[in-house]
Amino acid sequence: MTVFLFFLLLPLFLFQNGVVSLSSDGFALLTLKSAVDISSAAAFSDWNDGDDDPCTWSGISCANISGEVDPRVVGVSLPGKGLRGYLPSELGNLRYLRRINLHTNAFHGQIPSPLFNATALHSVFLHGNNLSGELPPSVFNLRRLQNLDLSDNSISGEIPETLKNCSQLQHLILARNKFSGEIPATPWPELKNLVQLDLSSNILNGSIPEQIGEIKSLAGTLNLSFNHLTGKIPKSLGNLPVTVSFDLRNNNFSGEIPQTGSFSNQGPTAFLNNPNLCGFPLQKQCTGSAPSQTGSNPGSSREPAEKRKGLNPGVIILISVGDATGVALIGLIIVYIYWKKRDNSNGCRCSCTGKTKLGNSRNNKNEKLLNIFCCSSCSSSLPCVNDNGMKSDESEMEECEKGEGSGRGEGDLVAIDKGFDFELDELLRASAYVLGKSGLGIVYKVVLGNGVPVAVRRLGEGGEQRYKEFSAEVQAIGKIKHPNIVKLRAYYWAFDEKLLISDFISNGNLATALRGRNGEASPNLSWSRRLRIMKGTARGLAYLHECSPRKFVHGDIKPSNILLDTDFQPHISDFGLNRLISITGNNPSSGGLMGGALPYFKSSQTEQTNNYKAPEARVPGCRPTQKWDVYSFGVVLLELLTGKSPDSSPAAATSTSSEVHVPDLVRWVRKGFEQESPLSEMVDPSLLQEVHAKKEVLAVFHVALSCTESDPEVRPRMKTITENLEKI
Repeated sequence: MTVFLFFLLLPLFLFQNGVVSLSSDGFALLTLKSAVDISSAAAFSDWNDGDDDPCTWSGISCANISGEVDPRVVGVSLPGKGLRGYLPSELGNLRYLRRINLHTNAFHGQIPSPLFNATALHSVFLHGNNLSGELPPSVFNLRRLQNLDLSDNSISGEIPETLKNCSQLQHLILARNKFSGEIPATPWPELKNLVQLDLSSNILNGSIPEQIGEIKSLAGTLNLSFNHLTGKIPKSLGNLPVTVSFDLRNNNFSGEIPQTGSFSNQGPTAFLNNPNLCGFPLQKQCTGSAPSQTGSNPGSSREPAEKRKGLNPGVIILISVGDATGVALIGLIIVYIYWKKRDNSNGCRCSCTGKTKLGNSRNNKNEKLLNIFCCSSCSSSLPCVNDNGMKSDESEMEECEKGEGSGRGEGDLVAIDKGFDFELDELLRASAYVLGKSGLGIVYKVVLGNGVPVAVRRLGEGGEQRYKEFSAEVQAIGKIKHPNIVKLRAYYWAFDEKLLISDFISNGNLATALRGRNGEASPNLSWSRRLRIMKGTARGLAYLHECSPRKFVHGDIKPSNILLDTDFQPHISDFGLNRLISITGNNPSSGGLMGGALPYFKSSQTEQTNNYKAPEARVPGCRPTQKWDVYSFGVVLLELLTGKSPDSSPAAATSTSSEVHVPDLVRWVRKGFEQESPLSEMVDPSLLQEVHAKKEVLAVFHVALSCTESDPEVRPRMKTITENLEKI
């Protein structure tokens, strides 16, 4: 009755006090102020009912709406203010409300169904409150809903099938509530934009629907842990992207873990505390499963006598037909390649006057591209270089073979990422800045016309006879898609220039973050950031080793090749460059148009010696292996732990000739553990004040020491290293 009288008398009260201009949005917001305890008054100190509109109030954002005279409220954001009370249904009267963010407060009671009358809502963040009752069905009538986070409440009821109505949903987080019943099967194929699904720590039962495997947009972790789910784990989960991690712990799953698709990228922690589960990666072998055939003795098989005598006539006929078909197919391929070369045998020439856009005739297109990289030999001034250096961008081009008798190949600008397209003129107009120079080429930051920056690496000249080999290698690198690996977007091939165009990572590299450009210590790397860098780098390397099409080896892991974004997430760079340099057969850091454009920043790492290499990698002629990467990663871990580079550690002054093949930092740390030196003598001094991290630091030390074992066979796989770091 009190609440009823309040809303009945509120307009009269405001009118008597001369407040007649406050907008309808302002009246709706005042109900929130009145719905919380008076102890929370500080959060609403500037919510004055005498204002013309609420757009200047704390936590309120407004926007100009087409057809509306005055700005309208589009956001309510008061997280972590200690607000204690209930959610008023009048918030649903905010017709243009797009985002409500009241997480980490003490709101209680049910979520009012009229709240979702605000049909423009696309983000609802109410996690970390004391909300209870069932979830109103009206929430799933929000066609624009993208983010729904109700975790850490006491909301009950079942997950409705009407969830499928929210086709724009990207993040669904219902963890740590009291949702019960079975997970519905029908919504998931409709949620084509869903990136995050977290239903952990509820009381859900039944089996995992096969349809969850159809969420191809999923990323991060599929979290269904700490429920009462039963049955077999569906094989369809293997259809999820390989970057998705599973968390299926603490359920009642049974049977054998599937071994298809994404399952091969999961560690044992994903399946813990499911007593009836068996199979890889768990140590528990399934009863009755066939023993491994690896290394089995062929003589021990009990084949029938007639099979051991030879092949029967039917098999011989099938083999003959297959051989004939293969020969015919090879012949067709040879004929196709011959005619393709014949069609593309026009000569290429270097012009200084090309003005056409990418997408015009073939001759004009190649004339324009060659203009970028041949202009250093022309007498006239050109748009491809100005006082700020080289211009760059990316697009897709047709294959161009070397011109017969011309002496140089046509330019070929190929977009690996089909959705990352642009015109050549934009490449010429873009602003460019030299980021660095090394034995692997000069790197530029190039800002496109739309403001998007990319990184362009010049690989050098030469190698005109090996275009197809170069193209195949770059295309294979371009298929690598992982959040912790720099994405290659496009490449350019011409006689005079070879370029790689990739994403620009904005926060420098780990070497600079550790020591700064002038070698001074950086205060920006807290323990939590260092641990994030360790885990992300490990995940990227594990993907290269275990999940990429070729099971690649990086071959040059070191801090300068680990780039950091603004959130200090690591991105592994320079992957596959040594192979590409060998194909071009030239020194990319000498001369040339791009090389002379601007002075460059010297890397903080010494390029002549690489103390991150494994001992066996220093023997000339050895083929790189994945265990090389493991060792290098271990040295990087030690550098993050100690703050010392392999070149500047205290052991450098006392190294002996017998230990020349062991990086100084590794030997120094091992000696410290053997002598039981205090941890404070080995850990980076900037970490000593983070007392809570002591156990975590020790755990990472053990991982690093296992990575840097002198015997490569003893070193663990990157997949195992990743699992161990994720536990920390």
